[in-house]
Amino acid sequence: MLDNKQGAAQFLRFCIVGGMNTAVDFAAFFLLHFLGVPYTAAQVLSYSCGTANSFFFNRKWTFGLTHGVNMPEVVKFLAVNGASLLCSFGLLFFLYDMYQYNLWISKLAATGFGVVVNYIGSRLWVFTQKEQIRSELE
Repeated sequence: MLDNKQGAAQFLRFCIVGGMNTAVDFAAFFLLHFLGVPYTAAQVLSYSCGTANSFFFNRKWTFGLTHGVNMPEVVKFLAVNGASLLCSFGLLFFLYDMYQYNLWISKLAATGFGVVVNYIGSRLWVFTQKEQIRSELE
């Protein structure tokens, strides 16, 4: 189990990677939106770009996994990110379409909510140290 110092460092790394993911997501989203892609399709595509970035950096740097990528890990990662996407998409729709908040504010709120869902799922289910230990014993 992580002590407070290790946990804080891990969360900081997750936030740094999250900042990179968010930059990738926002850049792709607003580029696609500028090019005339509907915001719903732009959200899915931009989120997917951030997700790919997230898998590689969080797996290796944030959670320190050194074993090879395995299918259960990829499936769990995709499930957590799918849930995060659904949550962020739902909140974006709710804020932007239903309440007609500014698109930037709506996107920011949706992204923040998605980060919370993603960290909890990644930390507790996807990138667990149990996977690392199990792989090293095989």
